[in-house]
Amino acid sequence: MKVAAIIQARMGSTRLPGKVLKKVLDKTLLEYQIERVKRAKTIDEIIIATTTKESDDPIVQLCQQLSIPYYRGSEEDVLSRYYEAATTFGVDVIVRLTSDCPIIDPMVIDKVVEQYLDNRDRYDYVSNTLTRTYPRGMDTEVVSYEVLKRAHEEAKGSVYREHVTAYMYHHPDQFRLCNVSNEEDESKHRWTVDTEEDFELIEKIISKLYPENTYFNMDDVLKLIDRNPAWFDINSHVEQKKLFE
Repeated sequence: MKVAAIIQARMGSTRLPGKVLKKVLDKTLLEYQIERVKRAKTIDEIIIATTTKESDDPIVQLCQQLSIPYYRGSEEDVLSRYYEAATTFGVDVIVRLTSDCPIIDPMVIDKVVEQYLDNRDRYDYVSNTLTRTYPRGMDTEVVSYEVLKRAHEEAKGSVYREHVTAYMYHHPDQFRLCNVSNEEDESKHRWTVDTEEDFELIEKIISKLYPENTYFNMDDVLKLIDRNPAWFDINSHVEQKKLFE
């Protein structure tokens, strides 16, 4: 059984174009994320799911440079992009990650994946985002290939095609859902990159922690923010884009 992290990535972000290839300490954000996901014990393979647009050629070039498998599909229909990527690479269990989470903690990934693998007969969809207790930027979702295929075949409407798993968690009567919670509610923290302010915070975090410990984890970041409370305010005002506008 192959468990693969499929990371959706593109250059055409509306609020911060090219964010995935922005650099900190001469390394792109996507490289940091790949480096961290590689350390997750439950992940057999990492696949970058990008688009067929010419503007995403630099992402493909980075994948080739790092010897990371990639798939190019629809820009807008991300659900089809995931389904086709999983089909192409023979993935049995899909771990959905997004490329705006460069400091995601591999231990958090493992916790969510293990919850799924230990309860495959009970749950169709396991994530740590149904009820948020983790910092935004630790987002991990897990589904089987069969469930992804079903969503791909059934989901209609642009919202469900653009947001890969929305069809699943918006139909709890049809899919068995499970949420993984953190011991403490740390959901006030925003460690995803969608704006310049988000990038400013992530740049500070990586620049401080990475040279001292390339394996820094979520708790290390929480302690760092505690020591530098003004950092929390850098992007605390940023609102996450709503699923339904």
